[in-house]
Amino acid sequence: MDLKQLEYFVRVVELGSFTRAALALDIAQPALSRQVRTLEVELRQNLLVRNGRGVTPTEAGTLLLEHGRGILHQVQRAQEELARVRGGLAGRVALGLPPTVARALAVPLTRRFRRELPEARLSISEGLSISMHEALAAGRLDIAVLYEAKPIAGLDIAPLMTEELMLVQARPPGLAEDPPPPPIPLAEVAKLPLIIPSRPNAVRMHVESEMAALGCEPQIALEIDGVPAILDLVADGAGCAILARRAVQTSIRPSAFSVRPIGPPRLKVQAHVAVSAQRPVTRTQAAALELLKAVAAETGG
Repeated sequence: MDLKQLEYFVRVVELGSFTRAALALDIAQPALSRQVRTLEVELRQNLLVRNGRGVTPTEAGTLLLEHGRGILHQVQRAQEELARVRGGLAGRVALGLPPTVARALAVPLTRRFRRELPEARLSISEGLSISMHEALAAGRLDIAVLYEAKPIAGLDIAPLMTEELMLVQARPPGLAEDPPPPPIPLAEVAKLPLIIPSRPNAVRMHVESEMAALGCEPQIALEIDGVPAILDLVADGAGCAILARRAVQTSIRPSAFSVRPIGPPRLKVQAHVAVSAQRPVTRTQAAALELLKAVAAETGG
């Protein structure tokens, strides 16, 4: 049994589609299909049920999936142990971050990772919480930071940091930075034209939930998915935004904005770190997870 064929088979089952697996593995779909079919011929078993909606594993396929995940994990562990003999941890760690968190943590985390895990590789991608849930389940991500994550089967979730959400407005020309503007009640924020991500963005859902508890709802001026675009529109006078302070601090022109606390009640979101409960965390991934926690704490998370 070829390890590459086993890896291809596991990824096809996890993604439920040859098309999606081919994209994730960066391989032509016909070649991927041939490799999996060769594995079926070698094992003299039909491993997949192919239909118009994708693929599902047969009984034999489900059994091979369980063993295959373990085998691939053990291979990765062996590579790590051999690297440890050479004096370091090795392997690739795929990390998913929300855009706001990525702007604050990507650079310091990458520096720490290169310094402390020089033989390992870190891959960082940005995404919304819902897409990163799916990527964790499919094995495309090893670790993800999710806003307002709820307990879900197949994921191990733990708190990482709490961020206070602020009202972000365009700073009028000539307005001094000090003194800082006073807090604004959440009920008053609901009356302002907001530029906000579309559902099911976790921060938007949290804002709507907190406003609903006060008997109000946000006045949506524009729905924009992307922090840089939201800030550009705020600076252009198209409306206000509700973002974490670090989103403004790490922007290209932080002086273009007035950042105002919200409250009462204070508006905060909890960021969680999540890993798959179906695949044991490797030593390299565990080390990367500790680095992530340390960097989040150092940056004020």
